[in-house]
Amino acid sequence: QVQLVESGGGLAQAGASLRLSCAASGGTFSIYSLGWFRQAPGKEREFVAAVSWTGGSPSYADSVKGRFTISRDNAKNTVYLQMNSLKPEDTAVYYCTRINYGNRAPIGSWGQGTQVTVSS
Repeated sequence: QVQLVESGGGLAQAGASLRLSCAASGGTFSIYSLGWFRQAPGKEREFVAAVSWTGGSPSYADSVKGRFTISRDNAKNTVYLQMNSLKPEDTAVYYCTRINYGNRAPIGSWGQGTQVTVSS
């Protein structure tokens, strides 16, 4: 079973950029569709972005479309989330997981996540 570990979070000012990474171990990384989710304090976890196992046709939540880019490097067993033009409302713990690409439903367990805090 694949295990995913997120990293790259931190404190950023509004308008800045951060790149999150999610490193996989175990399983067969290249056949999984993968997604990023986030959970802000007091809110439910929400979908952010997904990438299919081929790496094509990325999918985004409307709130991040045009600002965030998801990508994957199967040679490195890693999926990335490039976050540009950050806003205070992007503040959340970010998680990566396997995902059902068709309905955006997460599959499997959650890791520790990585905290992103955006100041105004």
